[in-house]
Amino acid sequence: MLTVDLQVQGIRRRDAHNGLSIPPRLTVRNALDMASKPAWALGVLSAKRRSFGNLTVRLGKGTGMKTLSEWIGSQFDPAVTWKEVDWIRSHWPGKLIIKGILDPEDAQVAAGLGIDAMVVSNHGGRQLDGAPSSIAVLPEITEAAAGRCEVWFDGGIQSGQDMLRAIALGASACLIGKAYLYAMGAMGGPGVTLALNILRKELEVTLALTGCTDIRAADASILRRPNQNAQSGASLRHFP
Repeated sequence: MLTVDLQVQGIRRRDAHNGLSIPPRLTVRNALDMASKPAWALGVLSAKRRSFGNLTVRLGKGTGMKTLSEWIGSQFDPAVTWKEVDWIRSHWPGKLIIKGILDPEDAQVAAGLGIDAMVVSNHGGRQLDGAPSSIAVLPEITEAAAGRCEVWFDGGIQSGQDMLRAIALGASACLIGKAYLYAMGAMGGPGVTLALNILRKELEVTLALTGCTDIRAADASILRRPNQNAQSGASLRHFP
């Protein structure tokens, strides 16, 4: 999976406002904040140190946050173009997924390069102020892809209902970053299994309540709102 929407690091004003920096700086504000949460502070101080296992070989053990941040910064290439994506496609025989598509023209270009899937994503909405939501542009991205590759959806999937909305608008799969990460943090592997089962059950119930018996048949018609002039009583086809 190649991320194509982050050739430079975004300006995260909320991080700057909250004093988040690398390496971390101790200020009066965050010192008071930690002092007000003694249990959390003691837990962090006594916890086992964690490292990025997939980067240890490249960066070495004991790498600090500053070194890690500098290495991550070096991975950005402001000059990257579609030619580089085409080059990767020509050298990589496996599945190639492009993440970060929000524009129909980009979707057409990406699909024409022979990729296997594209991910409609605005990178969590924390890179560019004013960027459209992923769900708002999903239908036109799906139309632009025209079946030449799969279209996956990323952005705020936290329930089975969210998944069905995305699928109804043309997505063939959904990414569930927060759902499985929170579950893993709370309960480890069994937590991830539980989260997936919850999402599956919610999806099944939502399908039933919209009158859809096959997820492959779900389309935008289940998203129609009730006709204000119709008689009272909700139709199974109405899914706000």
